[in-house]
Formats: sequence, structure tokens, C-alpha cells
Amino acid sequence: MTLPRPVSLWLPVLLWAALIFAFSAIPSLSSGLGTWDVVLRKAAHVSEFAMLAFLLWRAVRDDGIAFFGTVLYAATDEFHQSFVRGRHGAPRDIAFDAAGGFLGLLILRHELER
Repeated sequence: MTLPRPVSLWLPVLLWAALIFAFSAIPSLSSGLGTWDVVLRKAAHVSEFAMLAFLLWRAVRDDGIAFFGTVLYAATDEFHQSFVRGRHGAPRDIAFDAAGGFLGLLILRHELER
């Protein structure tokens, strides 16, 4: 069974966004590793949103829209976290997410130009 094209393009975006939302709803993701904990969480921000930017680009085929959508979702994700006990929304995390989206699109652009 083949999925209709809009579904095959947008379902991965929605599933990935739902995964990000689910992780954001976890009260505490601290591993107790001190500085490494911070490094790993920021790396997770970058990689999660790099993938989101790629999936959005795949759906819309436009770098600007994919980047804007990624940053917009990052802002809503941080807003969501402000309602989760033990979490807080942080503008600097939006910056990490945006950097991840930019990096994801940069890697994609590099691969497409090969």
C-alpha cells in the first residue's frame, strides 16, 4: 500500500515533532553527569532540530520556510516546557535549536550540491 504523497511528506514531520514534544514533557532529563549533561542536552537540541529542518525541507523544498518552521516549532517547544514541572523555557535553547536547523539545512545543501 502506497501512501498519498502529502501523507508521505508530512507524516514524518508530524511524528518527529511529536517525539520532540514527548521529550519536552518529561519533567527532568538530567543524567547527573555535570558538565557532560549540559553538553549532551545541547547536542540533542541541535540534532533534533537539524532533523526537523531536514524533514520540513523534504516536505516543502524551500530552505527559508523549513528554517522558519523549525525556529517557530522551537519557540513553541520552549513555551510548552515552561508548563512542565521541573523544566523551563529558555531563549538560549531556541538559539541552539535554530543552530541545529541551520546546520541540518547546511549539510543538506552540501549533499545536494555533490
